[in-house]
This record gives sequence, C-alpha cells and structure tokens, in this order.
Amino acid sequence: MFQIKPIVSMLLHNKSGPLLLLIQIILSVAIVANASFIISERIGLMNRDSGIAESEVFDFSIYNFDDSVDPVTQPLRDLDIIRQLDGVKAATLTSMTPLSGGGWSSNFSHGTSEEDRKDGPNAAIYYGDEQMIPTLGLNLIEGRNFYPDEVNAGGPELASLAIVSAQFAKDTFGDEPAVGKVMYRGNIGTQPMKIIGVVERLQGAWVDNDNLDLSIILNVELASSFNRILVRADEAAIVGLKEAIPTALHKEHPNRVVRGFTTISEHRTSVYRNHELMATVLSMMVVLLLLITSLGLAGMVMFNIERRTKQIGTRRALGAKKRDIISFFLVENYLICLIGGVLGGLIAVQLGQQLMTLYSLPKLDLIYPLVTVAGLLVLTTVAVILPARKAANISPAIATRSV
Repeated sequence: MFQIKPIVSMLLHNKSGPLLLLIQIILSVAIVANASFIISERIGLMNRDSGIAESEVFDFSIYNFDDSVDPVTQPLRDLDIIRQLDGVKAATLTSMTPLSGGGWSSNFSHGTSEEDRKDGPNAAIYYGDEQMIPTLGLNLIEGRNFYPDEVNAGGPELASLAIVSAQFAKDTFGDEPAVGKVMYRGNIGTQPMKIIGVVERLQGAWVDNDNLDLSIILNVELASSFNRILVRADEAAIVGLKEAIPTALHKEHPNRVVRGFTTISEHRTSVYRNHELMATVLSMMVVLLLLITSLGLAGMVMFNIERRTKQIGTRRALGAKKRDIISFFLVENYLICLIGGVLGGLIAVQLGQQLMTLYSLPKLDLIYPLVTVAGLLVLTTVAVILPARKAANISPAIATRSV
C-alpha cells in the first residue's frame, strides 16, 4: 500500500542526500530533546513558590557610621519610625533577604544525648522578631509566632526559640511533629532552641542550593552598626516609601547611609538571571535547529521532485493518482525521520546521562525524545506536503516531455 520496498530501494540507490538528512535528524533529536528538558527544568526552578508576598516586600540597608549610635536601641527606633509611615504594613530587622544570593546558614543537631545525636540538614537562618512572619507574608501552619517579649536584641548566641519551614521540619523530624522539639547549635545541650512554629514555605537566599526550602527564623534582633530591614507595604506605596524612609530616618539621625531599596521580585529577577539567559539561548537554538531541519526536508523533497520529474510523469501516465505521488514522498521522509528519531532518541538518552553526571542535572525524561520525534514527524508532513502536492499536479505529458 505504501510502496515501502521501492522507496527503500530508491533511498539505498541515492544514499548521500538521505544520509545527510538522517544525520541532521539524529543530531536534532538528541540536541532538541535535551535542550527542551533543560529549558523545562529551568522554567520549573524559576517558577518555584518562595512562600513570600514578593511584590509587597522590599529590603534596604542602614549603615550607622556615628560611634555614638547604640547598635541595640537605634534599630528599634528605626523600626518604629518606618512602621508609622503611610502604606507600611509591617517591618522587621533581618539577617538576610530571601532570594538575594547571600546570607546566613547553619546546621543544628537534635536528640537526647550525644549517643543518639542526629545532625539536621543545612538551612538558611533568619534572625528576626515577631514581625518577620507578617512582613514576609508567610503562612503559619503549626504552632505560634514569637511573642514580643520573647525577642532578644544582641548576638546570635541569644537565640532560644525557632520557627521552621515545613520542608525543614519534614527533612529533620520526618512524620513526627516539629513543634516542641529542641535543636542545638553544635553538641547536644549547647544553646538549646525550642521549635514553637512551622511556616508552610520559606525559601533561603541561594536558588541553586538543594536546601532552598529549608529555613529557620530565630528570635534575635541582631545588634550591629550595619542593619538590613525588610518592609511590607502596599504595592502602590513602595515607590514613595523609597524616598520617605531615608527622609524620615535622616530626620531622626543624620549620620548614616540608607541605601539599596530592592523588592523581592527584583531580587528574584536578578538571582534567576542566568537561568533565564540559559533558557532563552536554548530556546533560540531549538527553534534554529527545527528550522534548519524543516528546510533540509523541504529541500530534499524539491530536489527529488526535480530529479524524478520523468518518473513522476510515467507513474501518473500509468494511472497513479495525485495522492499516490504525495504519499510516496511522505512515506520516504517518514522512514528517514523515524530511523533518525530512534537513533537520535538513543543518543539523547546517552547525552542526558552524561549531562546528569557532569552537571548534576536530573535524569532526562523519555517523554522529551518522544515528543521531539513526534514534532519532527509533524514538521516532516508540513515540509513535504506542499512540494509533494506540486509534484502531483505535474501532468504526465509535461513531465515526460521536459526530460
């Protein structure tokens, strides 16, 4: 029905053109499948939920260069000033900003003695007060927030209470409830910190870290001449607050630098820039490869039509219908595409294994080579159908007279 045998004979008789097209399809499937997988993986990373009201939250820094400034009481006065400004919903001191690319992290141990001690996973550490959760817009799903009188001002050694992300609780304690558990900084018994709450999600600062969703908030307002402050405000008020906050703070104490106003959305854009660039470059490469492959298919068909004009005319004179001519070229290219697709798929899997080993990428999902081959079959149909229909419209008299 599909005249497979004469088509195969014809392909074997003229090997160079089909062979070049076959190699092109093999490379296209191998590269496009892996590139599409990496693009999908990057987009998935960029779309991860941080758990934060990103469009409403911004951070900035204050550097007090006047030695007379008290590093413990001055930040508290600054927070009071900021919280009274129009449009501000909440504000808090913080040791780091989510998705900023830099900050604090640590490991904690838990257990009843050194004999049964277990080390928890490395997690991002936020030092803050009872305003940290409402400022970031976090969803508290277990336990409670800090009470104001439980927040200590000073150094990290004052931390005694913790609120953890749900992912940290799961990775550390499994199915056991985290609220009520005690963690230690270092050896068992060293600086115990009781977990009093669990938030649904809170990401750290490093988006390429496997522990991005593992975070801990500790009940300390760090005393320092350099402070980072998080503010949550109405989106419409953020632009005005970037001018109002320095004005208000300088009015209270002029000897300091207030700078670096950046929304969490802007931090997200910045920290994922390399991922976005890679996805864009790979997308362009995929489009170019598919375009080159489709041009190759169309070129081969047009070349064959030119070369087989007499043969087409003879077949038409012997009673072949237009659809027989079209199906002939379609089947010919489907054969090349399927063979190239199978070989390209095998190479794509092998290439995916190498990428997984060298660059710690996830294992290539087989759906990507399959979808790529399916896409090439559709592309083949589109690239072949128009020149094939043109060939089918050649009358037998003209075809046989032209050669």
